[in-house]
Amino acid sequence: MARYAEPMARLIEELKKLPGVGTKSAQRFAFHILRSTDEDAAALAEAVRGLKASLRLCSICNNVTDVDPCAYCTSPSRNQRLICVVEEPTSIEAIERARGANGAYQGVYHVLHGTLSPLHGVGPDQLRTRTLVARVEKGEVDEVIVATSPTLEGEATANWLASALRGFNVTITRIATGVPAGSDIEYADEVTMASAMDGRREL
Repeated sequence: MARYAEPMARLIEELKKLPGVGTKSAQRFAFHILRSTDEDAAALAEAVRGLKASLRLCSICNNVTDVDPCAYCTSPSRNQRLICVVEEPTSIEAIERARGANGAYQGVYHVLHGTLSPLHGVGPDQLRTRTLVARVEKGEVDEVIVATSPTLEGEATANWLASALRGFNVTITRIATGVPAGSDIEYADEVTMASAMDGRREL
């Protein structure tokens, strides 16, 4: 990499830590910030600080929120006895888009923040699985929809969850394969996601 002044080099290195951002993209972003006005640069820095200062995980579902519990968990229009388990907070948006299209999903969520991946040292204890089991254990849940992505890791996570929850009086279902195998839930369109939710099968 070209030799840049220390502040520029440091910013490029930090930007490279973002997912999908390589050296060239990081350099473009850094020079864009350098060319921007002081006000725009300050607004960007403040937005990043505000994000870290104001957002937290919901104590019930682990979604990213600025209020605790989150809006989904406290909504009187949501079916609190129906839980959809997703890998990441970004997956919720895909399901909500489907909900807006035809009212397919009216329940609440539980975010695992990842999938099982033994090769990378990610087991059940590294995911938000204990709080899900605790929610089901209370006996206030009728159905758990496992909406992990149809990847090897997503399928392994779904199977583990089915095994962990099988001892409780709860129906465990898996979204249908309307979502292409090997893809991430967050990239599914509204129609595909709605079809997957409607066609879910019991695990």
